[in-house]
Amino acid sequence: MFGSNELKQTRFYQDVFAEGKQEGRQEGKLETIPQLLTLGLSIEQIAQALGLDEQVVRQAVQPKS
Repeated sequence: MFGSNELKQTRFYQDVFAEGKQEGRQEGKLETIPQLLTLGLSIEQIAQALGLDEQVVRQAVQPKS
C-alpha cells in the first residue's frame, strides 16, 4: 500500500494536482471578469490583463441559459 508521502511523489498525483491548480486559477480569473466590467474595462482590456482569449471573456459575460 502507498502511504501519503509515497502517493504524493507519484507522477499521476503530481499531474492531477497540477491540473487542479490550473483549473482553479482559470476559475478565479473567470469570476473576476464581472467585477472588471463594472470598473469600466473593455472586453479587450480584461482579456489582456488576465491573459485570456477575448472569446473566453465574451463567453464568461454571456447570460447562462
